[in-house]
Amino acid sequence: MAFYSKYILPRLIDLAMKNPATTECRSRIIPRATGRVLDVGIGSGLNLRFYGPRVTRLWGIDPSSELLEMARPKLKRVPFPVELLAHSAEEISLPQGSIDTIVLTWTLCSIPNPIQALRELRRVLRAGGQVVFAEHGLSSEPGVQAWQKRLNPVWRRIAGGCNMNRKIDDLLSAGGFNAVELSTSYFPGPRILTYTFQGLAV
Repeated sequence: MAFYSKYILPRLIDLAMKNPATTECRSRIIPRATGRVLDVGIGSGLNLRFYGPRVTRLWGIDPSSELLEMARPKLKRVPFPVELLAHSAEEISLPQGSIDTIVLTWTLCSIPNPIQALRELRRVLRAGGQVVFAEHGLSSEPGVQAWQKRLNPVWRRIAGGCNMNRKIDDLLSAGGFNAVELSTSYFPGPRILTYTFQGLAV
């Protein structure tokens, strides 16, 4: 399992997250980030090419050192300083109120304690700051929900802790955020994995 987690899973994640639907979504939401940005679950750096000129500095955190190594070559192509931090989001080594924009893209599904992480994100976000997000989670359809709950224990084991049945809007609220913009839709692919929440929270 250690070999799978270290050498196979990071490449599978990188490949899966390069699909056309997620790429198109990134191209729409990532340019909304401004100022000092914290990219939570930056992974292999697939968001980096979509950041606009209003970003002044970026911190990217991810617990996978393997994925962060895949992100490093992409840093040469961005016009602002980037610091990569290898840890999960439950504890963030940044000062209170130091971040203008938090970016969450397909990461709340796999954080072990998402409520604690969101409270920590709220700590580092300045007053008036924003959270830009795109996350997959619990479907609005009871039939799909039933399969998500049934298959989630197996999926979590093979997908690096990813959960397919988290209700993202409820998590954001429990973590102290208000989703001022929210849309939901299925992306192409299996419905148990592609019900997506997109929007802006404060």
